[in-house]
Amino acid sequence: MSWRAALWVLPALLPVATILLAGLGSALLQSLGLMPLVGAPELTIEAYRMNTGDLATSAALSLAIATAATLIGVVVGVTTALTAVTGRRFALWAGTLTVPVPHLIGAATMGLLLADSGLLARLFGLSEGGWPALVGGRWWIAVVLEYAWKESAFIALVVAAVLATRVAAYDDTAAVLGASRRARLRLVTFPLIRPAVVAAATISFTYTLGSYEVALLLGRVYPEPLPVLAIRLFTSVELATRPQAAAAAVVTAVLALLAVAGALMMLRRSAVWR
Repeated sequence: MSWRAALWVLPALLPVATILLAGLGSALLQSLGLMPLVGAPELTIEAYRMNTGDLATSAALSLAIATAATLIGVVVGVTTALTAVTGRRFALWAGTLTVPVPHLIGAATMGLLLADSGLLARLFGLSEGGWPALVGGRWWIAVVLEYAWKESAFIALVVAAVLATRVAAYDDTAAVLGASRRARLRLVTFPLIRPAVVAAATISFTYTLGSYEVALLLGRVYPEPLPVLAIRLFTSVELATRPQAAAAAVVTAVLALLAVAGALMMLRRSAVWR
């Protein structure tokens, strides 16, 4: 049955895998000097060596933003899904409205809302310098909040679907057997939704790690997250920075693949995988 299932997904998997492998392979070859824009190919790691400090700083910043946004998104998303199961579905319904909103529009909205001359600053009367630097500030607060706001709705929908299908019957059985609400959450609900939470959080983390538009609009000029660094180097008028841009893209892809590999290792230990 596994081979038949694999054959069914091949028509969709092959084009995606071809595009993905071609893009990653091209970036890797260019970062190693094997596909130069001018000159003869020559194997070198100069693109990584020239930007070692920037790559390390950008990688740490990207991981921090993605981790913070994903953790907040998981907490908000799981709480929203649990609230919807109890019958109060307004939060989940409101969250679904944000799913089709592009991150670019979300970033512009956050900027208009949280900037020092934005809506909240004017409402509180703190537009004369008393408002904290949420946009373009030291801690990338607006960037994290935008990603968390958008991704929490996605996580809530995934978890709510699992709660409405697999968890409901087990929860009712545990209630009939006398388990309290807290015991059902700890022993039934959370273990059963853990695979869905891990999968949704991994998707959210990898997307945030590789996205650049929100950080470009709401973040600081320096340091830069890896995707912003890659975009800036790639669009530079100096063609010599193209290998460095490819190196930043390769580092981003490696971090994302490591996150996916870690999530798969966690999922393999769950009963759902077996």
